[in-house]
Amino acid sequence: MWVRFLLALVGLVLAFGAALFSTVSRESGNLWATLILASLSLILAAVVGLTTVPYLARRVAAARVREAFDYDVTRVGIVYILIVLVIGIAALNTGNNLLYIIVSAMLAAVLVSGVASAMVLRHLELDVRVPEHVFAGRSTPGRIILRNRRRWLPSFSIQVVPVKKEASERWQWVSSTFGFPAKRPAEKQWLRLPDRQLRRVAQSQSLPAIFQGAAYFPYLPAGAELPAELDLRFERRGRYRQESFGLATRFPFAFLTKTRRVPLEREIIVYPRVDPPDEFFEVLPLITGELETFTRGRGSDLYRIREYMPEDSARHVDWKATAKSGSLKVREFSREDERKLRLVFDNPAPQSVSSIAYENAVTLAASLGWHFAGEDADLSFVAPGMTGTPDIYQFLAYLAVVEPRAGESLLESLRLSDDYNIIFTTRPRGTIPATLWACSYFVFIGEEK
Repeated sequence: MWVRFLLALVGLVLAFGAALFSTVSRESGNLWATLILASLSLILAAVVGLTTVPYLARRVAAARVREAFDYDVTRVGIVYILIVLVIGIAALNTGNNLLYIIVSAMLAAVLVSGVASAMVLRHLELDVRVPEHVFAGRSTPGRIILRNRRRWLPSFSIQVVPVKKEASERWQWVSSTFGFPAKRPAEKQWLRLPDRQLRRVAQSQSLPAIFQGAAYFPYLPAGAELPAELDLRFERRGRYRQESFGLATRFPFAFLTKTRRVPLEREIIVYPRVDPPDEFFEVLPLITGELETFTRGRGSDLYRIREYMPEDSARHVDWKATAKSGSLKVREFSREDERKLRLVFDNPAPQSVSSIAYENAVTLAASLGWHFAGEDADLSFVAPGMTGTPDIYQFLAYLAVVEPRAGESLLESLRLSDDYNIIFTTRPRGTIPATLWACSYFVFIGEEK
């Protein structure tokens, strides 16, 4: 900021000097020198006014100013300023009073545009409503509501735009070592002294923004409010945050785009993509089949009559079916809790799985949980920091922000129950506890199907 200020000061001094010399040249009768010096003075003043003044104005901190405005010169404004410069040069060279009046009127129009746009943006209230549950890869509606609190004055051509947070920097003392000669290795330098330097360090990056588009309100009556629907779509899971919004307008002459910043923080968690069942048809029939095998045999409702197996109990023999068929038949019963499932996400270490395989596993875990939740299954979810929660949305929120992390596997401490387990893990097959094989279906993350 100080560099720009000094450059602007130098530019204005040069412009003032060129204007003085142009006056001297005019009095001496040198037309070409007058034309060149006057044009140079106007061009320097215009460059400073278009590049430096708005930049410095945006960064001036005034405690008494409640509403901050940003100014951006439009293409129409640039063309307009160039026309003013041409007419101004002609007025200086000819001394025609009519041209001076025209230049004054055109400059007054710029001032009127700034005042009118500031009045249009004042006393406007903004409300942004985001959905509670958002899935990656799906379009979700969002709503923006704009209110005009003025009693008499309406607003024209208002645009609600997201305001991107500028990358901030800070100064920090950094310890280093001063060596001479500087280009030699450390062991060959004549002099080495501890040194501290004040360096500029970039701040950490903020979360990605929620809104990318804009909502346009051509006319907002006094004392009224108008809604606008936005189509939100996020391609990746994670946490998204919008810290502020902008109310922008080009009213009335489109010379400047004036933006008023509105501090309004909104944050949403985007769940992983949930695929339909036909997208993971290779896994779902296997899980369903093993679930039926695990859940039959202990209950009061007849499941089926089948051939006798050596491991079957003699008390389940159906003697009537045996007498009719001439071979031993047994009855199988369905369990009362046959829809009881437990989904276990054994979060792997970062070095044990690729990012693509990890994202595919997160998507599959979310899809299976969402599918069985829709089938009214008795679900519970286990993950690092999550012990048996039955809430599908809590599990999806966990998967939305989960990252691979090093730590102990959950399988060693997983307690056996009547639930059938669907376990996501990167552990080798030979290290899986034997007690889990009979009551679990394993999805080995990163393993080729």
